[in-house]
Amino acid sequence: MQRTPLRTLGAACAAALTLAPISPAHAIAPTRGDVVSVTRIAAMSKEKTAEYLATMSFGSPKPKYGVEAYRVVYRTIAVDGRPTTASGLIVLPGGKNRRLRTVVYEHGTNPTKKAAATVDSGSYDRAASILFAGAGFGTVAPDYLGLGLGPGRHPYMDHASETSASLDMLRAAEKVAARHGRVLDRRVRVTGFSQGGAAAMALGRVLQAKGRLAALAPVSGPYDVEHAEVPEGLHGTSLDPREVTFYLGYWLTSMNRLHHIYASPSEAFRQPYSATVETLFDGDHTPAEIVTGLPATPRELLTPAFIKRFDHPTGSLARALRRNDDTCTSWTPHSPVRIYAAHGDKDVTIRNAESCVRALRAHGVAAPLVDVGDTDHNGSALRSIPQIVTWFSSL
Repeated sequence: MQRTPLRTLGAACAAALTLAPISPAHAIAPTRGDVVSVTRIAAMSKEKTAEYLATMSFGSPKPKYGVEAYRVVYRTIAVDGRPTTASGLIVLPGGKNRRLRTVVYEHGTNPTKKAAATVDSGSYDRAASILFAGAGFGTVAPDYLGLGLGPGRHPYMDHASETSASLDMLRAAEKVAARHGRVLDRRVRVTGFSQGGAAAMALGRVLQAKGRLAALAPVSGPYDVEHAEVPEGLHGTSLDPREVTFYLGYWLTSMNRLHHIYASPSEAFRQPYSATVETLFDGDHTPAEIVTGLPATPRELLTPAFIKRFDHPTGSLARALRRNDDTCTSWTPHSPVRIYAAHGDKDVTIRNAESCVRALRAHGVAAPLVDVGDTDHNGSALRSIPQIVTWFSSL
C-alpha cells in the first residue's frame, strides 16, 4: 500500500522530458478504451534511461533500450457503470522490434491526484514502468479511477474498478502503440506493488478468463485485509501505527462511498477527526498533509465501537472486506505465478502473502513466496521489481 512515491529526478533525465500532444482519432460512437488524448511525457536514450533509473534507486538490470512514455486519457466506466475517463501511462522501448511483449504494472497506494505516474515525473511508479520498458516490454500502467487526470475521487482498494480501468487502459494502449507502428502482445505479464499487488491478482483473474494471462508477479499486496492486515494493524506489533492509521482512514472513507459502512463519520472516527478525515482523502491533499491531520495510532482514530466491528465484521463492513479479499482464493491461475513480499515490511504484513500462497496451493498452484528480506515497504518493491523484470524476460 505504498503511499509515498520517490521524488528525486536527475538533471540529465529532467532535461530529456518533452511534451508533444497527439490528437486522438475521431470516434463515431465512443466506447470503452477509446483514446481521448495522448501526450508524450518522456523521451530518453538508453544512457539517459540508465541515469534516470539509477536516481530512482533502480540500478539494475541495466536498460537495453531507450524509452518513450506517453500519458493517455481514455474512456472507461465509473464504479456505477456510467461512462467516465481515466488516465494511464504507456512506455514503449526503443529498437526495431515491431511486436512487443506486454507488461501491466499496477501502482501502489497514492492519495494524491498530482502524484500519479502520468503527472509526477519523479514518481516511483513511473520509474518502475520505465524499468520494464527499458528491458524491452511495452509497459502499461493505469492510474485507476480518480487519480492523475481522472475526475472525481479514487475508489481506493476497489478491485472491480481497478480491473475495469486496467482493461480499458490496455485497450487504449494497444491503439496508441499501433499509431507508433508497434503491436502489444495480447498475452500479458502482470505485476503490481502494494495496493497494486492485490489489483494485479484481480486483473490476472480476468485476463486468464480471456485467455490472455502470461505470468503474474504481485509484490507486497494486501490480499487478506480481514484476516491478516487489520488484525495485525489493530492488535499486533509488527506494523507502523501511523501507516496503519493512514491506510484505515483511506480505506474506510473510500469503502463507505461504495458500501455505506457508516451513516455518519462520527460512527467510525473519534472527534476531532470525524469532522476532517473524509476531506483529507479528497485527492488534493498530499501524504504529508494527511499524516499531519491524523493521529499517531489507529485506536486514536477509530471509535471503540468501530474497532469491535473490525474484530467481528458483519453487514456492509463484512461485504466490503470479503468482496475485495478474494483475489487469491476465487480462482486457479494456469500461468506461472510468483508472490513477492518482505518480512521486514511495516506497512503490509507478510501474513497477506502467506495467506495468498496458502490459498493458491489449496487450488493446486505451486506459487513460491519470494521473501526479499528485512526491508521496509518501498524497499520490498526496490528489491522485487528488478527480479521480476529478469523473470518476465526469461519466460
